[in-house]
Amino acid sequence: MNEDLIKEFIEKKSLEAMKSLLSSEKDEDAVSSAVEVSEIFGASKNFSNIAKNTDESGNKLVTSFHNNLVLLIQKTWVEESDESLKAQVLYHLEEFCKLLSTNNYIKSYPLFFSIVDDVVYLMFGSQTKSEEFDEYAFRIDPEFGVFWWYVQNLPRDAKWSEEKSRIAILLGMYFLANY
Repeated sequence: MNEDLIKEFIEKKSLEAMKSLLSSEKDEDAVSSAVEVSEIFGASKNFSNIAKNTDESGNKLVTSFHNNLVLLIQKTWVEESDESLKAQVLYHLEEFCKLLSTNNYIKSYPLFFSIVDDVVYLMFGSQTKSEEFDEYAFRIDPEFGVFWWYVQNLPRDAKWSEEKSRIAILLGMYFLANY
């Protein structure tokens, strides 16, 4: 992504927190960094409770995420050729939420990306495959652009601990649950 563009929307401390999240080797450092990154979503207080697993907010997040995505997927108009993709995403969403209910974040990590990529494709079409999509996302909706930046910065093939995988997924889910 264009670093100058990102700096228009994201403060330096949030950029540093993202770098720290990605490079942290200790789970508690990853959690702390994720809470800092959550500030760009306007969520630091709420997300802090989720991140620290201090209450039922994690379960509420999964429910909100599921409900909002189902609604978004069902209400998105697509070409007839993409109807099967909608059904596939709904199926993956159900499987993803089942994995989350068993706290299997390592296994759910790649499925999270599959869901996000497919939902974004359903929303924006083939434009998501273009090199200009990152900038387009920031220009049409800066909040969504920040989310897309976050997702694009996460390594797709991370070999992280259960906790670090959990925190990375939950932060992405938080945005989508409230979008």
